[in-house]
Amino acid sequence: MSRLNLDDFSDLIERPDSGMRRDAEERRERLAVPPGALGRLDELGEWLSAAQASVPVKAIEQPRVVLFAGDHGVAELGVSGRESGSAHELVRATLEGASPVAVLARRMGVPVRVVDAGLDCDPELLPDEVVRHRVRRGSGRIDIEDAMTIEETEAAVRLGMAIADEEADSGTDLVVLGDLSVGGTTPASTLIAALCGTDASVVTGRGGASIDDLAWMRKCAAIRDALRRARPVLGDQLELLAAVGGADLAATTGFLLQSAVRRMPVILDGVVSAACALVGQRAAFRAPDWWLAGQVTGEPAQTKALDRMALNPLLDHGVTVGEGTGALLALPLVQASAALAAELPERTEPVESETD
Repeated sequence: MSRLNLDDFSDLIERPDSGMRRDAEERRERLAVPPGALGRLDELGEWLSAAQASVPVKAIEQPRVVLFAGDHGVAELGVSGRESGSAHELVRATLEGASPVAVLARRMGVPVRVVDAGLDCDPELLPDEVVRHRVRRGSGRIDIEDAMTIEETEAAVRLGMAIADEEADSGTDLVVLGDLSVGGTTPASTLIAALCGTDASVVTGRGGASIDDLAWMRKCAAIRDALRRARPVLGDQLELLAAVGGADLAATTGFLLQSAVRRMPVILDGVVSAACALVGQRAAFRAPDWWLAGQVTGEPAQTKALDRMALNPLLDHGVTVGEGTGALLALPLVQASAALAAELPERTEPVESETD
């Protein structure tokens, strides 16, 4: 098998149907509710029409939460509020319905799929349908070593592509994308700093576990050191993901790119999915047209990445828990926009009198 070249996605990904978007805008002008009265919901409805190539827009009938899981060796440095190698506990809580995203998904009737790309735990601790895709056990300490080999990176990207194909083939019409990771915001921030050409201090946040000042300084130093390793390989997305990413981040990148190929819209969650999206944009500049930013997390790296991709977050509720929670909260807004665009009646024009 020849080596995967992410730049090839640039030729495979088309923009959402601009003609359909114009038709949706014209239809919106004819609705009884005045144009602009629904604010951002109008924009979302028109975006969905273009993505679906359908006017009126179709309801979101089969959304799905997809979470890529992994542990990151850099967590050994104390850069996370959670213990290194404990991401499997996040997975277990989600599977048992005891995490925020699981509670919300259950209430909304949205199925959740967890994919183990690089957890650092015995496979017997989790169901086979979760662990059977694992590329490697944990990722390397990116401040001093590569996260994984180039072969593992390619395998992880292909894993994400395969999951996207499975979802598209099963009828999933919108994906809520998130991660279940420990230490994941450190490689994510490194990727964003490298791709945006900025320093570690500009992108280092507190993470979903809200670290203290000392942990923040350790995290900033780790990102600084990882950046030194990232900059020489900026020209090759696979090399970059291998050097300072992780199996879950590489899988998420592959998932995002293949979802765009399959014309399947995705709602991004936090800084991890934003980092993967930014790598995807570097490979295929049209790909972000298929993604929505679900929420603002307060992570400075996420803000930089979304600005670079011109993605305007739907919500700002101060949700920092991660795990796809904020993106899932944005789903009802997207569904509401589709319902309003499809079901609101058009204006009844007054009939002119024949005697006029």
